[in-house]
Amino acid sequence: MFSMILSGLICGALLGFVMQRGRFCLTGGFRDMYIVKNNRMFYALLIAISVQSVGVFALIQAGLLTYEAGAFPWLGTVIGGYIFGLGIVLAGGCATGTWYRAGEGLIGSWIALFTYMVMSAVMRSPHASGLNQTLQHYSTEHNSIAETFNLSVWPLVAVLLVITLWVVMKELKKPKLKVATLPPRRTGIAHILFEKRWHPFVTAVLIGLIALLAWPLSEATGRMFGLGITSPTANILQFLVAGDMKYINWGVFLVLG
Repeated sequence: MFSMILSGLICGALLGFVMQRGRFCLTGGFRDMYIVKNNRMFYALLIAISVQSVGVFALIQAGLLTYEAGAFPWLGTVIGGYIFGLGIVLAGGCATGTWYRAGEGLIGSWIALFTYMVMSAVMRSPHASGLNQTLQHYSTEHNSIAETFNLSVWPLVAVLLVITLWVVMKELKKPKLKVATLPPRRTGIAHILFEKRWHPFVTAVLIGLIALLAWPLSEATGRMFGLGITSPTANILQFLVAGDMKYINWGVFLVLG
């Protein structure tokens, strides 16, 4: 239990610190694409996915990690994704963004976090089981492109890496805009860690590495998954209401961290 608490809190603290310093947010990435025609944050998301993809599939191939993709509930994913998209726009942030903004003390994010926690718990309660079963009935056999077409994952990962590298290099070649900044109050590492604006691509690499680290740390406690925000958030409220220790796992300490 102690190792689960410690590793979860440390991984969560690292993730929250990096995302807060880099202002990394899924909502902002997609919002900027459509509103201001700026794809930088979306490209950063591709970097984080690419880093984690290489690492996770390497661990699986080496036999150090076990993961079964399972089925793909396409109807529930489409409907849930649309509702989630509306929610993150109204809340002003995605799940992780809401957590770290709540940590910054933003009242709106606290309200969004509480509502998010309640609705996540409701959708996992027996009252919503009928709806969940109906949506999960419409599923494909595989939740993986590689398994669907009986291919190795590595050609697909290579395509992702090539696309990501191309868009990143194209973005880096654009002329840099000068942004007015306040005089630094710190120097050295303290300035870099706590004052200097982090580049989204550097932030994305760090998030990808933390996401990769989360897999073996989580699996070591019996939770066969990597980073996850929604279920652990719901588990916190369910534990507080029911007092059942079955809701406590590595993911709970991740979000608390």
